[in-house]
Amino acid sequence: MTDGKQHHDARSFGERYDEGGGTPLGGYMALAVTFTAGAGAFAAIAWRRGLRLPDTVPAWDVALLGTATFKASRLLTKDKVTSFLRAPFTHRERESNANEVMDAPRGNGLRRAVGDLVSCPFCTSTWVAGGLVGSYAVAPRAARLLCAGLSAVVVSDWLQYAWSVTEQKAEE
Repeated sequence: MTDGKQHHDARSFGERYDEGGGTPLGGYMALAVTFTAGAGAFAAIAWRRGLRLPDTVPAWDVALLGTATFKASRLLTKDKVTSFLRAPFTHRERESNANEVMDAPRGNGLRRAVGDLVSCPFCTSTWVAGGLVGSYAVAPRAARLLCAGLSAVVVSDWLQYAWSVTEQKAEE
């Protein structure tokens, strides 16, 4: 619909958003719709199957879910071994501390939006949390076990760092 002044298509909207039009707003919208549709499908299937969701989530389970979300997000977005998952959407910028890598998104549109998602642990954590919470709702015991395993890796990481610092101080 135009009012006779100026017609604004999706491209001009994006250009007005960031002055260069490089932000993949359409790709971000597709990702948001996909996430929302997935959550909606989960809710609909759970309701149709009569899944009884918990009235509350104990603080310990929230801590496990949070720690597991943190670790899984870092594994997916920063680990060298999972680079093959990101490679179609990102390119390696550099290696970082703690054997992590810094990837940058590549391409345009949806490819760029997915690259932004899979190279950002903060962005990916929402998707990971959605999956873990969905798993927790369907199979709480299995989800707790998975979260405990990922949380154990976080504890191990911190112990590795503490050991490295202790070794460095001992050698000084």
